[in-house]
Amino acid sequence: MRAYSAGGVVFRLAPMCTPEGVQDTATLDPQPQATMDVVLVGRSQAGIWSLPKGTPHPGETVEQVAVREAQEETGLQVHLITYIGSISYSFVREQIRYHKQVRHFLLEAIGGDTSFHDQEYDLVEWFSLAEAYRRLTYQNEVQILYQAENMLQRWLEYRQREGLK
Repeated sequence: MRAYSAGGVVFRLAPMCTPEGVQDTATLDPQPQATMDVVLVGRSQAGIWSLPKGTPHPGETVEQVAVREAQEETGLQVHLITYIGSISYSFVREQIRYHKQVRHFLLEAIGGDTSFHDQEYDLVEWFSLAEAYRRLTYQNEVQILYQAENMLQRWLEYRQREGLK
């Protein structure tokens, strides 16, 4: 049986800290540096950390699924930036083999609070990018995170060139 779901990499930008403190974005540096934090969802009993994702409701587009699932599972309001890529895998449940494709999007956190997450996962936490790479349970999601990091860097460079905030 074929199935699909959607989700993504939910990020926020935090100013880069220096020994003197947080970098002032009004300095002469034309490219103030920021670090990318990523929110992961987890199950403490199973020791699993993953990217938020889920299955569609009837009539939803894949983009709508990604936004809704990220919001429900993390408690955050998100803005869809762009498509990252997909991963595929198979599993067996109740003697039925499923072939699943998960489409991932780059999603910027624009509000909300992780304490408002649904009960599908009991853990929802922000991690630095480096720590998120270490925590993710599934290697295919680590690859999605690498792609997201590269896309975010290009997106930020584009916004800077265009004078966008």
